[in-house]
Amino acid sequence: MNVYYFEVNEKDDEERLDVFVSKKIEKFSRSYIKKIINDGMISINGQKRKPNYKLKIGDRLEVLIPEPVETEILAEDIYIDVIYEDDHILIVNKPQGMVVHPAQGNHRGTLVNALLTHCTSLSGIGGVKRPGIVHRIDKDTSGLIIVAKTDAAHLRLSKELKERSITRKYIALVEGKMKHDDGVVDAPIGRHLNERKKMAVVNRNSRSAKTYYKILERFDNNTLIEAQLETGRTHQIRVHMAYLGHPVVGDITYGYKKQNLKLDGQLLHSYKLEFYHPITNEFLKFCIPVPDYFEDVLKKLRQKL
Repeated sequence: MNVYYFEVNEKDDEERLDVFVSKKIEKFSRSYIKKIINDGMISINGQKRKPNYKLKIGDRLEVLIPEPVETEILAEDIYIDVIYEDDHILIVNKPQGMVVHPAQGNHRGTLVNALLTHCTSLSGIGGVKRPGIVHRIDKDTSGLIIVAKTDAAHLRLSKELKERSITRKYIALVEGKMKHDDGVVDAPIGRHLNERKKMAVVNRNSRSAKTYYKILERFDNNTLIEAQLETGRTHQIRVHMAYLGHPVVGDITYGYKKQNLKLDGQLLHSYKLEFYHPITNEFLKFCIPVPDYFEDVLKKLRQKL
């Protein structure tokens, strides 16, 4: 068990507990800090508090960080499309339909299950069920994802994400004809007030979210766009496009319940990553075309023009 002690000064007065601790111990994600707070591993003046507790000047914190535990996730011999690999990181082209890491109801067949067979080691900063996972994309979103093989790489990449120096661009086909050639959606995202499994643009218990978009191609009843994330909230592009009235095609959660096209998921693809290598500081750029099923839809729409 690792123990950290902090005392709150004027600069951190009224800061949320989870935000304060994640700033002080940068190698752990805010979601992991929330987990250990809820597990009773952080006390303030000897008392347990919730993650959203507002700190006061003079508060004294004791933070207990458990030692990393060996993963019990089963390694599975599942093919993964590795775009790039060295001693520190991998870039994987995740297929539509693959969950990134194990969770309730999805303990097998995930990207992490496959990575445990492919790699001799993965970073442990993501926690026992998320080894190596620096950022996620949804199950039914395809495309590029960064995986850290070492803790040092993971720590630096997490810092790059926080500083928004990793460029993440997506291609999406959305419903309807978008009017403007480009734009930005700056709207906070949090849990849906009535449907807790969904996210939504809300002002209560939400976090800032910003998505830039530009139109690549227009069709009779659809628009092909490039979307760039400034923040990385859960389901961000899908929620923001639905908020504009142009949900992603194939997205039955945030879009039309009845879809005209027979698809296995939304037409959303992570096609470009640009960032500095966490160890060598070399600038890396990766770009991959949309999957065949996505391209087939585009060809059919072009034929109708």
